[in-house]
Amino acid sequence: MASIPETHAVNLFLNGGRVTSGFRSSLFDAANRAGMSVNEFVITAAAEKLMQRGASFPGVFRKGDFERARAA
Repeated sequence: MASIPETHAVNLFLNGGRVTSGFRSSLFDAANRAGMSVNEFVITAAAEKLMQRGASFPGVFRKGDFERARAA
């Protein structure tokens, strides 16, 4: 069976996450201030944490994506 290259785009499905309404409001507000969707905001936050731990995932983000998220 052939493996999918790590740079191939795939869907990410997240289900079952439950938070308080205050957390959700803060999340939507922060994403809006950053000028991105909630999905983009959450994926960027996860990517920043993964990068801090030494993970590498080429082809997902462009130069400046993380600076834009930090400015929010």
